[in-house]
Amino acid sequence: MPNAILNLPSPPNEPVYGYLPGSPEKTALKDELKKQAGEQIEIPLIIGGKEIRTGKTQDAVVPHDHKHVLATVHLAGEKEIALAAEASVAAHREWSCMPYESRAAIFMRAAELLAGPWRQKVNAATMLNQSKTCHQAEIDAACELVDFFRFNCRYMTEIYADHQPPLSPTGIWNTLECRPIEGFVFSITPFNFTSIAGNLPSSPAIMGTTGVWKPSHSARFSGYYIMKLLQEAGLPDGVINFVPGSASAMCDCYFSHHAFGGIHYTGSTAIFRTIWNNIAKNMAKLRDYPRIVGETGGKDFIVAHPSADPAALVTALVRGAFEYQGQKCSAASRAYIARSVWETIKDQLVSEIKSITLGDPTDFTNFMGAVIHRDAFDKSKGFIERANAASDAEVLVGGGCDDSVGFFVEPTVILTTNPQYESMIEEIFTPILTIFVYEDGEYEETLKLCDSTGEYALTGAIFANDRNAVLKAQDALRYSAGNFYINDKPTGAVVGQQPFGGARASGTNDKAGSALNLLRWMSPRTIKENFNPPVDYRYGFLAEK
Repeated sequence: MPNAILNLPSPPNEPVYGYLPGSPEKTALKDELKKQAGEQIEIPLIIGGKEIRTGKTQDAVVPHDHKHVLATVHLAGEKEIALAAEASVAAHREWSCMPYESRAAIFMRAAELLAGPWRQKVNAATMLNQSKTCHQAEIDAACELVDFFRFNCRYMTEIYADHQPPLSPTGIWNTLECRPIEGFVFSITPFNFTSIAGNLPSSPAIMGTTGVWKPSHSARFSGYYIMKLLQEAGLPDGVINFVPGSASAMCDCYFSHHAFGGIHYTGSTAIFRTIWNNIAKNMAKLRDYPRIVGETGGKDFIVAHPSADPAALVTALVRGAFEYQGQKCSAASRAYIARSVWETIKDQLVSEIKSITLGDPTDFTNFMGAVIHRDAFDKSKGFIERANAASDAEVLVGGGCDDSVGFFVEPTVILTTNPQYESMIEEIFTPILTIFVYEDGEYEETLKLCDSTGEYALTGAIFANDRNAVLKAQDALRYSAGNFYINDKPTGAVVGQQPFGGARASGTNDKAGSALNLLRWMSPRTIKENFNPPVDYRYGFLAEK
């Protein structure tokens, strides 16, 4: 095992380009946006390295211009779904036996390609397909995915080096083989982060197993670019199989397949619960107990103590709630603000929100784009209309919805007098923030309220300059968020710095971006070698006195 790999240093996080006026990255990105927007491509399935066109297709469209078709996407039927599982099984032995440094080299090369010549291809695809600004695409599709590839390779080497038995008595050699799991992994990825879409199938692959990747129906265009990137980096055929299509049809096939080894999932809580239940029903057909790893919903919070810094709080509310249209898993969607602080920040918050520019993200002056599709638009509109009609809530700012060209929803704040109001509890996943104002003397009661409201526990933040208030929040909200922030917005977790994931109804908390996640994709084997084995079964205590 080459020392260069065994001693692979911790990489720095990929630098975020600024896309300032006149910068070379801005020019390159604009050129790539023009190119991709000016053509309509065909996206096939990629199974066992072969492109498959089924003839059953759907269009990949631009959310901020929903009549603009980016690509025609071929969809898998039952035949192709089954074929993808068999391609994964067929590729498993060679891939799982490949030296780990060779596996690492593939993904380290993918990182270099993405950081360099592929950067603007993937950024542009993400901006067009998921309506992200250049900044949101850059931190997601480029930097975070580069970090996933590089850091996961580092974590893999740490696992192999650090998990050896500490003791081998004289004459005995104890080792631990970090085998990949024996079966294939089914990855179901979301629309909102291209980096997550790339990480979910690749992290099991880095550890030596193979799999099937079902991209979100709303992010197949950017997903296809990631798959082509991995192929250019040298990923062998069949290690990851790119299969757009019906999630339910794939689940029916894979959860009863004897070689099904696990699922890597990001999506809704309701679907994940159904998945877990369906896997359990098929256990008798499976060779192994599959690994079930998922990050699901969130109802992420900000709690502002009376000692909170008003300016920092306003910035966190705006960025935390409205960057990428509130469609981050970690987006702030409920806030509990002390009355004295609220009286200080209310006008400033409203003014800042009114200044937000909304429109086509390829116009670099816009802060927000469109929500992902009509269902998200209609859901947003419903919450806003009900708030306008409610006796215990009001739309303080925003509330406009326009789907004539794209699925645009204004950044919206709902102010409620009822901490159990629907938008304080339910996940919305659009640019709607609901605020409950509490009395200054009821801070500890509000912490308990925050902890007990809803079923999620993904991210949350506390704003306070009083250290005792911070300590109280850390204690009261210990299980309320898997990623907890002090005087910062609850979004923006960075690989290698804040591993991401939550518990309760927010997932299995296996922390993407850390070795904890990679450990789920290995099945260790303990090996004991005796250099001087005994040749007589009798023990000393049997000797005559």
